[in-house]
Amino acid sequence: MCGPAGNLLAVPLDASFVGRTYPPTTTYEVSRAKIAEFAEAIGDDNPLYYDPEAARAAGYPDVIAPPTFLTIVNLPTINAIVADPELGLDYSRMVHGDQRFTHHRPVHAGDELQLTTRIVDIFDRAGNDFLTVQADVETTAGEPVCTTQAQLVVRGEQA
Repeated sequence: MCGPAGNLLAVPLDASFVGRTYPPTTTYEVSRAKIAEFAEAIGDDNPLYYDPEAARAAGYPDVIAPPTFLTIVNLPTINAIVADPELGLDYSRMVHGDQRFTHHRPVHAGDELQLTTRIVDIFDRAGNDFLTVQADVETTAGEPVCTTQAQLVVRGEQA
């Protein structure tokens, strides 16, 4: 659809996607190396992220991951939803609005994780579309680890 200047107008997101669930398609094996790499990238030198002995002394089975580590696990599932052409999301207009983590227990090296993701809300405010995606992160044995929630904003046409 074209606007007055011949520019393409943004098409609203398809609200019928609310409630759509995306089951796990892969698993993610958490390793000491990936935890250390992430902790280093965010500049956190907490020994629980690097030293297995320190982690065991604190009561964990192995090194634990920083609280936001699950972003790297969650991102591919969000990208798959965003790329769904039926949803109608214009990636060039998308910005990340919010990210939340509700941890049920720390992530640690040796965890094998899977995500079930669902679209929990789509709404329009001031000409912008808001998409809220929730992921339930659990071990392959079914143990709940974390619930993540991300809100994406698709900017509307600016006059």
